[in-house]
Amino acid sequence: MRVSRIVVAVSAAAVLAACAADPADEPVGQPAATPSPTPTPPPAMTAEGATVLLLDAAAANDTGAIATAVANGAGLEARDGSGRTPLVVATKANHVEAALALLAADADPNAKDDLQDSAFLYAGAEGLDEILAATLRHGADVASTNRFGGTALIPASEHAHVETVRTLIAAGVPVDHVNDLGWTALHEAIVLGNGSDRHVETVRLLIAAGADVTIPDRDGVSPRRLAAARGYTAIVAEIDRAAA
Repeated sequence: MRVSRIVVAVSAAAVLAACAADPADEPVGQPAATPSPTPTPPPAMTAEGATVLLLDAAAANDTGAIATAVANGAGLEARDGSGRTPLVVATKANHVEAALALLAADADPNAKDDLQDSAFLYAGAEGLDEILAATLRHGADVASTNRFGGTALIPASEHAHVETVRTLIAAGVPVDHVNDLGWTALHEAIVLGNGSDRHVETVRLLIAAGADVTIPDRDGVSPRRLAAARGYTAIVAEIDRAAA
């Protein structure tokens, strides 16, 4: 009798084990796992899309995006609605890192926008010395002119960007170039300057570089008379020393 009970217990255990392994007893709503699909790679960037990215990246000073755009065939000389290349966009925002990255990628430092500003001309006029130096290293045309027919040295002198003036003179920008207003850099430092110490230093640098102090403006007025009429005695003294 005892043996029969053991046999019955073993048989029952075997039946329960078989039932537990029966797939039919798996919970409803739990399907068998399936392999994950292979991720689909993103579509390749078109040259047009890369160019849009490049202009945006120049405006945002995003050098990583600039590198991505260039690697995908972006147009370095593409233009925005104002005729600005990515380099001009970066320069006008004084985004030094972006400008340097674009120049390293062979962007043209002489390409002009609708206002006839190139990266070189704008950096010179506004005293953006780091960008200016980079444009010179990458082939800036030192004789190029802006919409007023003036070189970069003329507005740099007007604004008394002393270090910029030094850089432009050393680069070989013509000192006595006359713009469409009939003014040289010396004239603009006087007529549009305020006689400050920085303007005096600018005049001193121009004269030391060989600026002709006798060239009159279009009304026949000499730089000395222009300075004297405004009470800029220190500038008059610099001109007198040069003329002596």
